[in-house]
Amino acid sequence: MIGILIISHGGLGESLIHCASHVLNKQPPQLMQLGVGAKDDPLLVLPRALNMVKELDDGSGVLVLTDMYGGSPSNIASKVVVPGKVEAICGVNLPMLIRVLTYRDRDLQTIMTKAISGGCEGVMRVPMFKLHNAATGS
Repeated sequence: MIGILIISHGGLGESLIHCASHVLNKQPPQLMQLGVGAKDDPLLVLPRALNMVKELDDGSGVLVLTDMYGGSPSNIASKVVVPGKVEAICGVNLPMLIRVLTYRDRDLQTIMTKAISGGCEGVMRVPMFKLHNAATGS
């Protein structure tokens, strides 16, 4: 099973895991998060990220999800990437995380494709919901 590590600003990763657990009605295994605070030194956070990747990897690989490209979390993620074993994708959102958790029994390349499609397809305009009024017939 692919391990999943979310590296994000502040408590975003923790919130995403909480929401995904709610949606899936269970706490998914091999899923961790590392929040990076405004005062954190990325060089001091990096060893924790490396340890988490090691802990999450059962031999199937690890996918690191991060929030925003160019920020400290994605810069840390870029330092743990080992092509084919540990990969990273930025732009994490709840649809992306749910998609990853749903397909994590597949290979790392497939789960990366599913992550990106889930993240992109989860961004859309919400259409207006029109209530049917039985009294006026509209």
